[in-house]
Amino acid sequence: MRSDRLVQLIALIITVVSISLCGGLLPGMTKIAEKHMLRYTDVAVEGAPPFVVLGTAIGAVRGIIVDYLWIKVNLRKQAGLYFEVMADADLITKLQPRFAAVWAFQGHNMAYNISVIHNTAEERWEWVNAGINLVRNKGLRYNPNNLQLHKELAFWFSHKIEGVADDAHFYYKTELAREWHYVLGAPPAGPEARIRWIGQIANAPDSLQETEAQTPGVLALVERLRSKLSPYEQQFKFALDSTLLRAYGQWLAVRGQSAVAMLQGMETKARRDNDFFKAFDEIASDENAADAWIALLAHIRKRVLLDEYNMDPQFMLGMMDGTAVFPEHPVPLPIDWRHGSAHALYFALKGSAKGEQRVVSIEDAYNVVNNDRAKIQAMQDMARWGRISFDPFSSDLPGRFPEPGWVTVIDAYWEQLTIKHKDTRGPGPDLFRDFHRNFLSYYVRHYYRSGERSLAKQYMERLNSLYGEGAPLGDPKYSQPLDVFVRGETFEQYDQQPFLATSEVAASLRHGFRFGLGRGRDEVFEQARAFANEIIIFFTTTRYNDFVTKMGTGRLKDLISTLQNSEVTVLGQLMVDSTIPLIERLAIFSRIPAEYKVTVYDDIWPHIARQLQASDFKGVIPIDTALPPPPGIEEYRRQRALQQQQGQREIPKAKTERK
Repeated sequence: MRSDRLVQLIALIITVVSISLCGGLLPGMTKIAEKHMLRYTDVAVEGAPPFVVLGTAIGAVRGIIVDYLWIKVNLRKQAGLYFEVMADADLITKLQPRFAAVWAFQGHNMAYNISVIHNTAEERWEWVNAGINLVRNKGLRYNPNNLQLHKELAFWFSHKIEGVADDAHFYYKTELAREWHYVLGAPPAGPEARIRWIGQIANAPDSLQETEAQTPGVLALVERLRSKLSPYEQQFKFALDSTLLRAYGQWLAVRGQSAVAMLQGMETKARRDNDFFKAFDEIASDENAADAWIALLAHIRKRVLLDEYNMDPQFMLGMMDGTAVFPEHPVPLPIDWRHGSAHALYFALKGSAKGEQRVVSIEDAYNVVNNDRAKIQAMQDMARWGRISFDPFSSDLPGRFPEPGWVTVIDAYWEQLTIKHKDTRGPGPDLFRDFHRNFLSYYVRHYYRSGERSLAKQYMERLNSLYGEGAPLGDPKYSQPLDVFVRGETFEQYDQQPFLATSEVAASLRHGFRFGLGRGRDEVFEQARAFANEIIIFFTTTRYNDFVTKMGTGRLKDLISTLQNSEVTVLGQLMVDSTIPLIERLAIFSRIPAEYKVTVYDDIWPHIARQLQASDFKGVIPIDTALPPPPGIEEYRRQRALQQQQGQREIPKAKTERK
């Protein structure tokens, strides 16, 4: 007996020592596994879905089944049986949720192959959005460190939504702007205000109880909303999610943020006919609950970003303040999240942060290059048309015009990429050099058209030093006189990339309004108008002008319409641009002809009124003195109201579907 007990004791000691030694080796083994990408995520159990149990239970047979399904999927895809592909691909994701390639395949199938089968923009958007949601909300939760999935999402936002290849791209842009207008609210003007805005969301408490602890009255507000809105459960199912954000955003629009709502008298109609609006308005307009509303909305927006969109608010804040792009010397980024390229940049940057260190093979280096291309392409798109004006009740396309704050950001980031890829095998370094040369050429033209000739000359000299006289076998065109270069490049570029015209026309008109009409120099404004008309004539006479898309729209016809409305759009954006002193904008408005005043008055009035209240002129200059109603405004309102009634959305009843 003693001998048996001694053996058992020795065995126990050996077991304890072995377990201890194994425990000591585990951290090192984990690091090696992470270094060589032998784990799917940074945390072994992270994102494990319930159906992983099924795959584990069937063991090695799972691989055989997945191989069979994958072969079947590819054969059906080649046969064009895209809907049939969905079921098999979905089963593969259930058996192997860590198989990133099938998530990318299935999302692409929905966003590209299935969407284009449909003949209405609404149906197409449902499938495009479904493909994005699948990868963003499911695929990335199970594969958070996969660079390929991040890169695919960035590409879809840039190409499918912000590109022009799909006939329904205008609809995609509008619906994305509407969705994020409600999720985050309209962004404030100015970089510092935007950082505070997104910071309030990112730093909001995670739970409702913590929110109440910080701001007493939040729980009372929630209970009041739940009680007051319960009679309308058939049209509005109360929850602290994107549905409530949408209802609040629509309430704000009706109460004054939407010029269309004001023109059509939506508030009056809603107070008369819409019981839900009246109940919501009573709570939302209660000044005693103002602080509770601010805290509650910040908390809900944070939870919606995390739970419904799988997006990290802290990382979004890092993008806004620049630390996610320039960690050592942050430069704020002028991001409007209603723009598709903002999301493309988010996922490309997030992919680098979460997955780039896991790319160790030379063969996979192209994923890093393509992801970096997605970043700088997204930045360029936002530089060209990243400033958005949007009315959620308008049937018009969102206003999209240049955001010049991106120019120095892109130039600096290109230098980072040049250093990063100087030894990268393949065409990577050449791709970024070509991008930079085209980028600089574009902004030489842009600054020339906007009247900032010194900046145009500065970028021309940089072009010449890098790719002209300062480079071996450099291009002599970069040493041409500035005006000759601009003229030669303008129409050559428009023939290949027609949508560049909108930003250059906008830059020219902006200069014309500020330094022409605003300063009594009519000839400067006439030069800008002449350039805009020249571009319109160029596109109206092109042989592709009569091309009609599958959606029944004309690709260049839509572009021409945008150009023809540029004067009104540019003036409207100029008048609410807080980076321009308020007194200068009011002076511009006082000097412009009446036909311009009536077209923008109702759109700019709410913004100017708020800015006047927050300025040093509060209580000194009444809004009607600073911005008096122009002659003919009542007649213009009647005409515009009639135009908007065709195809215009009424004040929406609260919707229960979730994005």
